[in-house]
This record gives sequence, structure tokens and C-alpha cells, in this order.
Amino acid sequence: QVQLVESGGGLVQTGGSLTLSCTASARDFQSGAMLWFRQAPGKEREFVARIRRSGVGTYYADSVKGRFAISRDNVENTVYLQMNQLKPEDTATYYCAAEGSTWLTAAYWGQGTQVTVSP
Repeated sequence: QVQLVESGGGLVQTGGSLTLSCTASARDFQSGAMLWFRQAPGKEREFVARIRRSGVGTYYADSVKGRFAISRDNVENTVYLQMNQLKPEDTATYYCAAEGSTWLTAAYWGQGTQVTVSP
């Protein structure tokens, strides 16, 4: 059973920064790419960022490109999402996921962490 535990969410003002963390069991974390998604109230869950198993090679949604940065520590089995220049439209529950057999699809999900950006 994969366990993904997110942390780091909170309330921040427009233009501020937050760093989210997601820790997984070693076996599952090291098996493949890791993803971040988000879901705003009343909207579908959407892809945010991806990082390859090696940590070299990232991919972002256009809406966050240039503002967010995904990274991973394969020793600590943790993936991070550094979020800068936050906007009210970034308000959502953020989920990390272990990528499944298809690119950008999740095999396993964390429980989510709430990010709220005030105007």
C-alpha cells in the first residue's frame, strides 16, 4: 500500500510563496515519476507538475510555469513543490501522486493539503 503524505499548505497573500512537501514509502517513491495536482472548489482536478524518477526532467502546466518548481530528494523520499508569485486562482487543495503506467496519470494519491491565496 502506497502512502503519500503532503504537508506545507496554508494561507498566504497574493505574491507570496509556499513550499509543499510529500513524503512516500521508499519502495514506491523510487519506482517512478511523481506528480502534483490541484483541485479548486467546483472544478475538476488538474495537473500541475511532474518530475522524473531521476529528478532530472520536469514538466509544468502552463498556468504555473515560471512560478512553481518541483523537485525531489530520493534519499528522504520526498517531493517538493515550491510555489512563488502566488495568485488567488492558485487557491486549491494540492495533491501529490505517484505516476501510474500512463504519463500524467496517478496510480496513488495523497490526502491533499489546502492552499489559500488571499487577494
